[in-house]
Amino acid sequence: MTGNDQTLPKAILRMAFAALACIPLVSIASAERHTADVVVYGDASGGVTAAVQAARMGKSVILVSQYGHLGGMTSSGLGWTDIGNDAILGGLSREFYHRAYQHYLKDEAWVHEAREDYSNQRQGAGKALDPEKELASTFEPKVAEAIFDGMVEEAGVKLIKGRLDFDRGVTASGSRISTMHLEGGDEAAGKMFIDASYEGDLMAAAGVSFMIGRENNSEYGETGNGNTGVARKNQLPNGIDPYKVAGDPSSGLLDGVNADAGGEPGEGDHRLQAYCYRMVLTDLESNRVAVTKPAGYDEADYEILFRAIEAGQKGGFFKTSMMPNRKTDSNNTGGISCDYIGMNYGKDWNWATLSHAEREKLGEKHRDWQLGLVWTVQNHPRVPEGIRKAYARWGLAKDEFPDNGHWPHNIYVREARRMESDFVMTEDHCKRKKPVDDPVGMGAYTLDSHNTQRFVHKGMVKNEGDIQTHLGGKPYGISYRSIVPKEEECGNLLVPWALSSTHIAFGSIRMEPVFMVLGQSAATAACIAIDLDTTVQKVPYEKLRERLLADDQRIE
Repeated sequence: MTGNDQTLPKAILRMAFAALACIPLVSIASAERHTADVVVYGDASGGVTAAVQAARMGKSVILVSQYGHLGGMTSSGLGWTDIGNDAILGGLSREFYHRAYQHYLKDEAWVHEAREDYSNQRQGAGKALDPEKELASTFEPKVAEAIFDGMVEEAGVKLIKGRLDFDRGVTASGSRISTMHLEGGDEAAGKMFIDASYEGDLMAAAGVSFMIGRENNSEYGETGNGNTGVARKNQLPNGIDPYKVAGDPSSGLLDGVNADAGGEPGEGDHRLQAYCYRMVLTDLESNRVAVTKPAGYDEADYEILFRAIEAGQKGGFFKTSMMPNRKTDSNNTGGISCDYIGMNYGKDWNWATLSHAEREKLGEKHRDWQLGLVWTVQNHPRVPEGIRKAYARWGLAKDEFPDNGHWPHNIYVREARRMESDFVMTEDHCKRKKPVDDPVGMGAYTLDSHNTQRFVHKGMVKNEGDIQTHLGGKPYGISYRSIVPKEEECGNLLVPWALSSTHIAFGSIRMEPVFMVLGQSAATAACIAIDLDTTVQKVPYEKLRERLLADDQRIE
């Protein structure tokens, strides 16, 4: 099979259905019904802040955890925080980063290196462990998870493990959700619901309108949306032949390479920016687990890597951004790296449309791709010895994710569904060219999209989709109307992650610190709506603003 724009590979579907067949059926009669004022679906960072805020405002709260581990990407390897400007941190988001800072003040926190040996570097200017602001912008995953666990326990949040049953979805009365149904038959009933999933699953189950893919630039008067043409950054070197047998078109295109870009620059499409896992690696022998060749390894999957090296690429196969205790946040970098480009969608499917079992299987393919990438640059004879030696020292951190083979629990779902509400955040709002008069949080990070596909351009393989437009660290407001659905669709749901935004604006808003901010603001609005016995759309903004400021949220 050549090209990305295909249906989900049959092998994945067969494995997914086989996995489902092995799951024992649970009697609905034995299922449990959980009830609270506020139900939060999603155990990521913004789900935690939403649940904690609602509990601190005196409401009973259920937090539904899909993974059994709190924190989402913040505790799954994204320890090199994407933020843009610390000024946006307030309330619970600042509390989290402050707690992380306090942890590293303890001598016992430094197990694998001395505090004075830590580089203390962060993304952007300033110190990772900042004594002036008392914030930590880099941290180990297990530390992040422990902080989230503590916040939830201290707040008295009821934590249950479960996943939305895609077949049964939700029960609604008019335009209000009354109950969400979980796999195995359990139910979670509430007055207000918050969808803190990365996929927007609860939102979709409730019948709320959403978007997937990239808009035309012309739709909202943007410049960074739609097809990018040949990406300017994270690009492959020139000279990579696109055919399985170099120079022979009759041999077919390399797997994962499309014949053309599939559209003109600025033209919208169905494509999603690539996902990856943020690997946590170490070069400390006492804490290092060597990366072994994954089962089913096929060197043909790395042909573009080999040809990139032959074309002159000598490094940049994965980042080694240092966190405390000699661990990395290893993210994508360069033209071929951790991103499994074009493998999270096809012509008639994408990550969001898959079942839970299908997502697990596709996640495993992403995992094996990355493990195979590391093994290849460390061991394969087609990789020059100098490169192999340079990368040989890295292995998985033994004391992270011990129940998951030292591999992160969450894949980085950079983008899936985005709600389509009465207000859509756009590039011009992020650039402060258009005002936001009802802010409930702020963003400041670069307008950032990873590549979406590989295609043939002038006889060479090139990447398409990467956008990195800097905003100069200037914070912008995020509208309350962008986190609530249209009132006729649902009156008691808030969506702090898969919010109403264009693809390129979402590229900035989607950062984890902002998710924490919006999770807290969503919960505040939910509690006010309960007190006033009204819909989330009719919550008086001035009353909401007053409470946000009282809780030290930074909204201007």
